[in-house]
Amino acid sequence: MTEVTFRSDMYVDLMKSDAKDFDVAYAARVSTLGADGLDLNKPVEPLINYLMRDRHGSPFEHNSFTFYIEAPIFVAREFFRHRAGWSYNEESGRYKEMAPTFYVPADGRPLRQTGKPGAYEFSLGTYKQFMAVSGDLRRISTEAYTTYKRLLDLEVAREVARMVLPVNIYTSFYATCNARSLMHFLSLRTKRENARFPSGPQLEIQMVADQMENHLRDLMPYTAAAFDKHGRVAP
Repeated sequence: MTEVTFRSDMYVDLMKSDAKDFDVAYAARVSTLGADGLDLNKPVEPLINYLMRDRHGSPFEHNSFTFYIEAPIFVAREFFRHRAGWSYNEESGRYKEMAPTFYVPADGRPLRQTGKPGAYEFSLGTYKQFMAVSGDLRRISTEAYTTYKRLLDLEVAREVARMVLPVNIYTSFYATCNARSLMHFLSLRTKRENARFPSGPQLEIQMVADQMENHLRDLMPYTAAAFDKHGRVAP
């Protein structure tokens, strides 16, 4: 019998990047200076702050980030709603056997939901609720994967056998974007007090977004700071 494993984390790895604050400045200055805009001695931070404040967005597109992400399928499906400025490739349950790894919320994950659509509030829930969620997810995931393996052993096609698997099974995918599309993603998939337009993302996709934002801050600190300063609105 295949051993089923459970995780409560999201994994994000920056595979490659070509992203610097200078890229933004060069792209913006070519509009008015042409080749003279490539002067390394010209200040970058004030220009980036101006571009972000007045929402001149195209200079933020001349860079790239490629991430490798491991997350449960329900997170990936939310992620793939972001189309403009993004490219994806995901592991295929038609072509490979899915690994027996499933997501179970960690202790402390809010479980109770109140309010109306678009204005939900979440609270921790009771010990009984946590034990029910954790126990049922582990039981159902194990039963589903056992059934999946039995179907494969009967030589049922992978694309059919996978139909029994729940959305908390982990998938992996590549995601490539530029700083502008990444900031748009962050504006919707993080929750910050200083956001001009408050967002209420699901916790699990926030866990992915927070790691991606750390990479933006490392590679393009002036861009990340201006994004935060001006209400986390993508230009």
